[in-house]
Amino acid sequence: MPASDPGFIDTNIWLYAFTDDDTQKKDVAQALIKTSQPFISGQVINEVCVNLIKRAKFPEAQIGELIETLYQKYDVIEMNKVLLLSASQLRHEYSLSYWDSLIVAAALASEVRVLYSEDMQHGLLIHETLKIVNPFYA
Repeated sequence: MPASDPGFIDTNIWLYAFTDDDTQKKDVAQALIKTSQPFISGQVINEVCVNLIKRAKFPEAQIGELIETLYQKYDVIEMNKVLLLSASQLRHEYSLSYWDSLIVAAALASEVRVLYSEDMQHGLLIHETLKIVNPFYA
């Protein structure tokens, strides 16, 4: 489901793009990243790195290169007090998990209209401005 407008991309989609676990999802993830001018958060970078180290056995040098590349190529939303408070409010309003609320808060802070996530409710509209889209949803 390639897009042309900026979007925020959640962890698992990045992981599919960087690994060969599922070639169909890898193709979708890579196309989405190439066409959506994605935003990412420091949290997503952390989650991607820890999973690539544990599951895909990426060496530390490759992790360092990946971090450099992500910061060079994409807009990274960093954690701060405003984001943490926004996440707290989102947990209350939408019954999100702690980690998902941080992702949603970062997506809202990036001012995109779409959050691409395999792990959250497909079609959920947050604050009437941010839609959660599962790019693998049939």
